[in-house]
Parts: sequence; structure tokens; C-alpha cells
Amino acid sequence: MKQLPCNADLIEVAERTVWYKTPPDAIRDSLNFVAHVLTYGTPEDVAALRRYLTLDEIRQALDQAPPGVFDGRSWSYWNTMVGRVRYAADARSQAA
Repeated sequence: MKQLPCNADLIEVAERTVWYKTPPDAIRDSLNFVAHVLTYGTPEDVAALRRYLTLDEIRQALDQAPPGVFDGRSWSYWNTMVGRVRYAADARSQAA
């Protein structure tokens, strides 16, 4: 995954979504950062992130997400949003 810019927009997002790292460190760990934003971020946080990522890059982040970050609901939602309805259904059935 490409390196995200460490700018004011993403620093604000990092402060809200990755509480255990400094914002610059959180942003440098792109896969972990994206997973946290997609799981814990507000719609505004996601909108800020989407200015820098394509849907293909979000798919890549889902494919390479660190274990334990996504909950079942977020996993299902984001896989559906990137066109992976089958995967979203699988995640729901595993959570039941």
C-alpha cells in the first residue's frame, strides 16, 4: 500500500482513530491506519481518507488488514462497499 501523506487532515483523523500511537507514526503504518479508520472513524474521517485512496487501495487494505482490528460489522460493510458482497455475507455467517 502506498504511503499516505502526513498532513493536517490525516493527523486529525489519526488522533481520533489510533489512540496508542502518535499521529505521524499511525499514518506511516498505512495498513493499520486504514483499518482503524474504516473500523472506528466517523463518516468525516472516512471522507478525509478517501481523498487519498482509491477503492482498489481500500480492497488492498482489506486483503492485508492486521488481525483483530475489524469487527464483523465493519468488515462486512467495507467488503460490501468495495463490491465484495460474497465476502460480506461470509463474515456475517461467521459472526453468528
